Amino acid sequence: MLVGVWKSAAAWRERTFQALRHPQYRRYWFSQLLSLVGSWMQTTAQQYLVLELTQGSSAALGWVTVAQFTPSMVLSLFAGAIVDRVPRRRVLLTTQVILMCTALLLAVATHQGFVSLPLVLVLAFVGGMAQAFDMPARQSMVVDFVPRSDVPNAVALNSLSFNVSRTVGQALFGLVAALGVSLLAGGNADQISRLAFPFYLNVASFFVVIYVLSTLPFPPREIRGRGSMLDDVKEGLRYVRATPAVRNVMLLVGALSLTIINFNVIIPYYARVVFGAREGGFGLLSAAFGIGAMAGALWQASRPNPLKYLRRGALILVVGAVLLAASPNAAVATPVLALCGFGMLSLLVSANSTVQLTIPDHLRGRVMSLYSFVLAGMGPPGALIASTLISRDFPLGSRWGLVTLTGLGLACVLLLWSRLPRELPAAPAVQAVPAD
Repeated sequence: MLVGVWKSAAAWRERTFQALRHPQYRRYWFSQLLSLVGSWMQTTAQQYLVLELTQGSSAALGWVTVAQFTPSMVLSLFAGAIVDRVPRRRVLLTTQVILMCTALLLAVATHQGFVSLPLVLVLAFVGGMAQAFDMPARQSMVVDFVPRSDVPNAVALNSLSFNVSRTVGQALFGLVAALGVSLLAGGNADQISRLAFPFYLNVASFFVVIYVLSTLPFPPREIRGRGSMLDDVKEGLRYVRATPAVRNVMLLVGALSLTIINFNVIIPYYARVVFGAREGGFGLLSAAFGIGAMAGALWQASRPNPLKYLRRGALILVVGAVLLAASPNAAVATPVLALCGFGMLSLLVSANSTVQLTIPDHLRGRVMSLYSFVLAGMGPPGALIASTLISRDFPLGSRWGLVTLTGLGLACVLLLWSRLPRELPAAPAVQAVPAD
């Protein structure tokens, strides 16, 4: 019996991590895992920093999200056209250097005590501009290092690294902030300079990914002769409009990003304001969400059909959000947030794999930039909607406000339910795209 269990576990492990068999993808994956741990420590510290600077304002959290994701909303379409024209290594090295510089400036400003909400907003905007180009370049890299048969697994493992790093980074935030008290704040737990330590650690993590990107042998790819940048953008838009499988998946992701998928606002506000948690509790709640997301990514990595959880993931996400609104305290909210993370990642991995396996290679940068647009570009309006509805000052209050937000997301899911794809195309052939 034990032999059978061992063989089953070995088969699951091989199936779940099969894309890591490819050496170049494996190098890239581990470098990103380390770098993203630092990025998530910074993200969590920044959220806590904003709440301290503004005495617990959900609106301030919302505006930082607006500053961070507005560039994705504005630039994504053209960013994808550039990614299809310019070597991806050059794009990624440029964005990583910019993100490292913003992290360093935020670290110094927080350490020296001249950090302010306007400065955080400016740095979030500059980082968001880099992310607008970084996201489509990174999304389209999956097919560079793995064969088509391993693309769904590689997409799931990318999400796994993102969420392992989220879990580790957010869980480490409480410990790192505590170290910052003694190392940077002279033992004063109320000094805001203690929050600079996660930012410094994130700066250090960028050196690893920059080194790997500099030495990774990117495979050659065909760059076709094209007309103007505007023509390239129109070609990508026409393709999405003419391809129901891609169009409807993007509509679903965009609708949920506008409503429920705003946990970068919901979690810190519920942790700090609704549940009254300090750094440790804040990090624990964030880590619980990350653990659930990690489980969702692992589950998807072991599934042969990426479409299976497109609908189920959305329903799990809706149920989890309603349970979060009903949670009386942080202890009850912890497993609920894990459920939310599982549902969200099951949905997003299914959506990303579906799009990646449907689109032709020569349109990959532009179509994935549209995917980034509906996922991250809906962040600014979504953050404003979420921060308004869940605010303690809103007439509905924080709990009924979250229920209302979830209801809007559920309505979108039900409207798109029958239009979502149920099977993948045999190959990513170039489809006929009607002219304007």
